Amino acid sequence: MGTRGARPAGPERKFRVERALERALNPVVLMLRRAGIRSRYATELETTGRKTGLARAVVVTANFDDSGAWVISQHGTRSGWGANITTHPKVRIRQGNRWRTGTAVFDHGDDVLARARSFGSDPITAALAVSAIRSLQTTPISVRITFDS
Repeated sequence: MGTRGARPAGPERKFRVERALERALNPVVLMLRRAGIRSRYATELETTGRKTGLARAVVVTANFDDSGAWVISQHGTRSGWGANITTHPKVRIRQGNRWRTGTAVFDHGDDVLARARSFGSDPITAALAVSAIRSLQTTPISVRITFDS
């Protein structure tokens, strides 16, 4: 018997589930953000499409500091925005009401789970961040966005 209609296993299944959730929820979160309803756990990252050259917005969780921001690509360069960064590392990210421009670089040596913990402001939200990454990740990579001066 063939594998037609067979359910994908492991990482492929996680990728498909997360992708479906992202496609359903991202437009809603973006619409709420544009209406002024914001959360510290969701912000917009704008990349340049690797094929079209057009601006592409995606919802991410970011941890900001004075010189930039950290985000995690749960599927590494396999995610759409991860692949876009590989081709066009110049990005924009919304910090509060302000758009910041910068350059995104994958940090393959960074401890993704430790990075995810840093996204929480207390032990409970830190544990939730790690749980979310573990439940949906396939090939997670930390991404450092360094702001332009």
